[in-house]
Amino acid sequence: MRFIISLLQGSNVPVKDSACFSVSGVYFICPLTGAVLTKSEREVRIKEAILMHFEKDPLEASIMMIHTFNKDREKVKAAVDIISRYVDNICKNPTEEKYRKIKVSNKVFQEKVSCLEGSREFLQAAGFEFTVLQVEGKEDKEEFLVLAEQDSNQLEQLKEMKDRLQKGEPLRPQLDRQPQAFRSSPHATHFELPLDFYNLTAEELKKEQQLRTEAVERNAMLRTKAMREREEQRERRKYNYTLLRVRLPDENLLQGTFLARERVAALYKFVRESLVDGWQPFELVAPGGQKLKDDEEVAFNECSLVPAALLSLSWDAAVQADIAAAGGPSPSLLKPELLENIKNLV
Repeated sequence: MRFIISLLQGSNVPVKDSACFSVSGVYFICPLTGAVLTKSEREVRIKEAILMHFEKDPLEASIMMIHTFNKDREKVKAAVDIISRYVDNICKNPTEEKYRKIKVSNKVFQEKVSCLEGSREFLQAAGFEFTVLQVEGKEDKEEFLVLAEQDSNQLEQLKEMKDRLQKGEPLRPQLDRQPQAFRSSPHATHFELPLDFYNLTAEELKKEQQLRTEAVERNAMLRTKAMREREEQRERRKYNYTLLRVRLPDENLLQGTFLARERVAALYKFVRESLVDGWQPFELVAPGGQKLKDDEEVAFNECSLVPAALLSLSWDAAVQADIAAAGGPSPSLLKPELLENIKNLV
């Protein structure tokens, strides 16, 4: 298997035309808009999509804000717990005004709730309104978040809002597999990967190329098992993504991009969804002849499938015999939308 690392300009290493890459880069899909995003723009574009979602569903957008914009999970949990107590107290004491008023200057509110992006927006979406009120015993008025008295239906809705907040998760961009079919090619094991695939800077990659030139000498040395294992662990940490190709029984190739830490089951799912007869049982075989199981919990970076690899697909022999007896398989293995864009691998 041949891998070529492509570096950034300024690293004294020639930069190849992007057309030479096995894949142009790593991309993501915004789960809200379906837009395809680059690595560098994904965080900003996800944030924009959430803010735009306010027009459609202010409550859902505020929940996304809380769980996505705030990176400290402990602080998010603390804020969610406090807001949940606000709601619980209101539902238990619906006629008591004090539970429906939150003093904005309150220390706990300021330090635990208000400081988190999306918290005020959630309370407003739940029905709270900013109001300036006179405080007994004080000359100056103070700002409060006030909720009007709720009827039984509104209280149930408030509980549902709390449940949605508690079950909220960060909105994460989905890795774009970039599925691509290729015709049979002698270059199936040749990969040229862009910088996106590596968990290294340009200078670190430059050093990596130097290390690779010394690989022959290093491999000639007698190394202990512990030394080899340490080197393998170091190798795994270099890669964030892996480019995998699967050779089908008709010799066509199917290519997709995966996270290096994803499980083998993700590849099985990807292949199954790409086949016309995805129901048929099949087996994937790694470059070294290792048979990978569909339910295997091992990650790609734990079974030498990073930063790229060519695997083979073989059908279940017994099922194939039954299909042949019944009149034969489908004329094409891959779905039409993949075959419409099939390319030559050069």
